[in-house]
Amino acid sequence: MVRAGVLALRGAFAAHAEKFVALGADVVEVRRPEHLTDLDGLVLPGGESTTMSNLLVSSGLAHPLAEAIASGLAVFGTCAGMILLSTNILDGRDDQISFSAIDATVRRNAYGRQVDSFECDLSVTSLDSPFHAIFIRAPAIEELGSGVEVLASWNDAPVLIRSGRIMAASFHPELTADTRIHRLFLDLVESQLAVR
Repeated sequence: MVRAGVLALRGAFAAHAEKFVALGADVVEVRRPEHLTDLDGLVLPGGESTTMSNLLVSSGLAHPLAEAIASGLAVFGTCAGMILLSTNILDGRDDQISFSAIDATVRRNAYGRQVDSFECDLSVTSLDSPFHAIFIRAPAIEELGSGVEVLASWNDAPVLIRSGRIMAASFHPELTADTRIHRLFLDLVESQLAVR
């Protein structure tokens, strides 16, 4: 059974946890450094990315999480979580955390304010039918490194990407009833476990 962590400091972490439970994973809500022990994968949920950075520091999780990612922990970042995983953050604050786990340049809130939130159907690599995606104050991916695979795009811009053991989405897959994006991440985690 995959042991999946969900960073539980802010955002819709409970919705992520429900998806993993529905898929048969053992779920850990991560609030303190000791919660990172023995995880197979971790989700960094949405929320406000600078607030998430501050909470990672105040909880004592920033450094242990950076070490876990550098040591090979599989991670899936959604919305603000994608911002935290990216190598370059445009329109961010100077003290904002970047784990530089996926070679991507992202722009915060590029799809607009809360009132500009929208939904759309995405064609996702390896899924046999569209995934209904919800974008809320979503970041845009403006540039990708050569090793990053685009799994889904919207208006010719990537919105779901993967590189090695890291996956990131501009949208909120946890806010729909569809578990297929979470299944893709668990498949990624399981493939990483198989080669250990």
